[in-house]
Amino acid sequence: MKVPSASHTDHSPTLLTDRYEYTMVDAALADGSATRPCVFEVFTRSLPAGRRYGVIAGLERLIDHIVAFQPHADELAWLDDEQVVSPATLDWLATMRFSGDVVAFREGEIHTAGEPVLTVIGPFAETVLLETLVLSVLNYDCAIAAAAARMVTAAHGRTLLDFGSRRSHEMAAIAAARAAWITGFDGTSNLAAGQRYGIPTTGTAAHAFMLVHDDEAAAFASQVKAAHDPTTLLVDTFDTTTGVAHAIEAAHASGRVAAIRIDSGDLADEAQQARQRLDAAGLGDVRIVVSGDLDEYRIADLAHAPIDGYGVGTSLVTGSGSPTAGFVYKLVARARYPGGQMEPVAKGGGVKATVGGHKRVRRHLIAGLAKTDVIDPWPQDHGGAKPARRPLGGGETRADQPAGTDDVRDLQVTVIKSGQVVSRPSLDEIRSHHLAAMSELDDEACRLDPGPTALTTSRDNKA
Repeated sequence: MKVPSASHTDHSPTLLTDRYEYTMVDAALADGSATRPCVFEVFTRSLPAGRRYGVIAGLERLIDHIVAFQPHADELAWLDDEQVVSPATLDWLATMRFSGDVVAFREGEIHTAGEPVLTVIGPFAETVLLETLVLSVLNYDCAIAAAAARMVTAAHGRTLLDFGSRRSHEMAAIAAARAAWITGFDGTSNLAAGQRYGIPTTGTAAHAFMLVHDDEAAAFASQVKAAHDPTTLLVDTFDTTTGVAHAIEAAHASGRVAAIRIDSGDLADEAQQARQRLDAAGLGDVRIVVSGDLDEYRIADLAHAPIDGYGVGTSLVTGSGSPTAGFVYKLVARARYPGGQMEPVAKGGGVKATVGGHKRVRRHLIAGLAKTDVIDPWPQDHGGAKPARRPLGGGETRADQPAGTDDVRDLQVTVIKSGQVVSRPSLDEIRSHHLAAMSELDDEACRLDPGPTALTTSRDNKA
């Protein structure tokens, strides 16, 4: 079944790659290896330091890029001017469309090191061109999702808002908002993410709005009057104690103050004092939101403070808080000619060595908790029958699952078949899948401090 695509690409993805992808295609077309069927797998050799699990995000964005990978005339002309490839390759590129398959972990899924989270199958020339694009999307989006998931754990159900736009590339900010939403964030300040993905947007006023007015009380009155809905007042521009007092006055005068936000100082102490004063003023329903260089550790430290929500920016979208997922894109199998038998191939070389062969991954659970991911050879050559695939929540026991295991689920699904998109879950479905996948992890696996990975992996080399 072909699932309609509402593409979210802002420009052609054809040149969002490295030069050597094109020069490899140029040589492969010349020597005849371009049509050899290939299997590329995406995996990370290790999780970032201190992380116990990773989270898959960006798959839908990547799918849009793959189906839009169609060189335009001006791009072909530039490749020609720069003598990147030969005229014969330019002719091939002019009609090139990805015709292969993509099999992947579902978005929102939990992963660990060594697992093929995305597999691309097709002719060498088509599949090798996608390497840099695949890694660009997955390394960024998965890094954001993993960091955001840890913040969701630390928040213990309190509101989380993405404030990261001004700390990120303007387009990356949209991707970051989407990845954070998947993991359980409640909204974003980024309007483009709201328009594109339907993520709730939030935001009222900054310190500049307070400073442009003659006094804070006047600024609050103006903001409350103009706001379409009950609003959030930023109370720490001058003095938080005075700011809370002005917010209480504005709330009593208008009845339209939903929350106050504290952006500096000792957030726990400031929140405690503000809560006492709001309650004493009969404003127990006015919420307290804090922001200011928060990460999962500071959020966890604030767990006992009377805080209702957190605004997170820098640590969500930058490398310090969201270290790259470290994915690589490696050829693991190829046939000598179209229709031929797939043969495993592998790279040697110590820590960068790879494991050859097309693989599948199944998760084994006991009493509803994920315990082990088993990596074994794909049951049949690509194109044959696929193993049964069940989403989260299945109940029956398969004959091939190990003793003592309550359930086994396959982690990979086909998302592109013969160049056509066949699976495109909604963002809400992706978010639900992530929350269900997280519920399979025990408390130890969700700890924020460094420790063992959430899932052990084993390899079954029996075909």
